[in-house]
Amino acid sequence: MSQTATFTDIIPADSLFGKLRARASDAWESYVCHDFVKQLGNGTLPEAAFKHYLIQDYLFLIQFSRAYALAVYKAEDLTAMRQFSGTVHAILDMEMSLHLDFCKGWGLTEADIIAEPEARACVTYTRYVLDRGMQGDVVDLQVALMPCMVGYAEIANRLMASSDTRLDNNPYRAWIEMYASAEFQDVARAEIDLLEHTVAKRGGHDRIDGLVDTFAMASRLEADFWQMGLDLAK
Repeated sequence: MSQTATFTDIIPADSLFGKLRARASDAWESYVCHDFVKQLGNGTLPEAAFKHYLIQDYLFLIQFSRAYALAVYKAEDLTAMRQFSGTVHAILDMEMSLHLDFCKGWGLTEADIIAEPEARACVTYTRYVLDRGMQGDVVDLQVALMPCMVGYAEIANRLMASSDTRLDNNPYRAWIEMYASAEFQDVARAEIDLLEHTVAKRGGHDRIDGLVDTFAMASRLEADFWQMGLDLAK
């Protein structure tokens, strides 16, 4: 299976995201090429690992809606405010409902999910993002958020292009196809474009070293989120 272009083919190398991805390549690869992802692709991921991930991902979305709400406050123009506000709406009113519908297929109800405490990997990652947003400006916050939205788009795109991926009889096929969809890929590209928009006002290219540190840490924390599921299944 293959696609006409990979996600990375359309990322401008001179964009801030392109620079971050290139300079934090080890951390990024540890996330987008994690064993959890590979097992998703070939259908061998233990069900217990995936269900635990689904639960924690819902709790994660609650915190990320707060992070995007903070981005609305931090934004300096109406264009950015409206896009961040739209993301808050999409998470709270659409994505979380879709997530619950998806979870039902795995025998998980909203009551089951809400009853679970946040795992340490979830707490560590989401609070790091919120802390970067509170301490820094909107660019700092966006860079901490980027691995989540853009990373899932790249992961799904890679899986769809990989000869190791098995879609037939793969219990995780719907997950892969959801994030590989043109709709989600467009959302990820819009996040990259919005980062360039805010960087133009905040001089992000001129403080690249600190932003690379933030991006690398967020990418490693995403990898830890995958590892959380695998550790549970051992």
